[in-house]
Amino acid sequence: MKLRLFLLLPILLIAALNTGCSRGVRNVNEAAKTYQNAQEKPVDLKSRDVKMPPLPDLNSKYWFNASPSIVEHLKGKVVLIDFWDYTCVNCIRTLPYIKEWYKRYEKDGLVIIGVHAPEFEFAKKRENVANAIEKFGLKYPIVMDNDFRIWDMFGNQYWPAKYLFDKNGILRYIHFGEGEYGNSEEMIQKLLKEINPNVKLPPLMEPIRATDMPGAVCYRTTPETYLGYDRGVIGNKEGYVHDQVVSYSQPASFDRDKFYLVGKWEIRPQYVRYAGEGSDGVLAIDYIAAEASLVVRPDLRAASGQKEHQPFKVYVYQDGKPVPKEDWSSDIRADSNGNTFISVDEPRMYYLIKNKEYGRHLLTLKPTSDEFAAYAFTFVTACETAPK
Repeated sequence: MKLRLFLLLPILLIAALNTGCSRGVRNVNEAAKTYQNAQEKPVDLKSRDVKMPPLPDLNSKYWFNASPSIVEHLKGKVVLIDFWDYTCVNCIRTLPYIKEWYKRYEKDGLVIIGVHAPEFEFAKKRENVANAIEKFGLKYPIVMDNDFRIWDMFGNQYWPAKYLFDKNGILRYIHFGEGEYGNSEEMIQKLLKEINPNVKLPPLMEPIRATDMPGAVCYRTTPETYLGYDRGVIGNKEGYVHDQVVSYSQPASFDRDKFYLVGKWEIRPQYVRYAGEGSDGVLAIDYIAAEASLVVRPDLRAASGQKEHQPFKVYVYQDGKPVPKEDWSSDIRADSNGNTFISVDEPRMYYLIKNKEYGRHLLTLKPTSDEFAAYAFTFVTACETAPK
């Protein structure tokens, strides 16, 4: 969880009152084995005995799908601010809903503004964000917040986070993390009707995943696992040696929910980079989840004499074997020998495993290039739909 200085104390007070803030938020590690998706009705903050703060200044020179002048035309509109990062699995899972809301309600007075607040240094590059926006098919305005100026004005702490303002620029609804999409859309419709009581609006979207169903009971997963020494906890007995290349030996066993390295690795604040030769390097974690992903950046500086990046393979194994076809993610491929791999060609989150069933597995990655820089594992749960 990224903690920043809090400049809007009223927003913090409201955030503390918001009962839905823990579900899907990055880096929340709770001990319970399962959790239940909340079914409460959305809370209109107008009913709270707190003075609502106005919409902060969103001026920035780095915009996508809009110009900076957009901030001069928000009066009289319903404005949804979405804090996100293109490597954040929870943010990515909210995008289908946000895209559909923009498609449904933009003509009726809804303005959606994505605030891209980068968690990792490479996500500050405009071209990386532009590529992600194109890949995800995002058409609504997005502003880069590399210095976290907008983030700090909101007193925000989470990816993703949604702040909904009415036609007068007054904050009316907040949601942190995934989930409660029906509540969010219901509040959008309510505020649009304050602009035009006679507006014709469609039925609320149906949930697109089992995890989004009201009342769904979901299993706890291995928490998001950072690999760099700033926030990571390595399982190897050698531990971290800051900003050095370390030779890691094969561990006798793997503790649950910890990551391990084998071979030579450069240890940096945000990432670990394979620094060996050939294919003797290993990155492994004993995890429990339905899906597993990894944020990876090709480190061109490690490629001696190379002027531009060339895609390279990272072999992926589950429980010591190639990933079964039924458990392939969208990024998994197989070579002529049946070994499964991902092809790393850009800095982003790579989908590794999409198991048919929730369970515990040993995930092993073997890079083929010293450009392999790994930042964080992320995991997705599985749910059981509540009986009707």
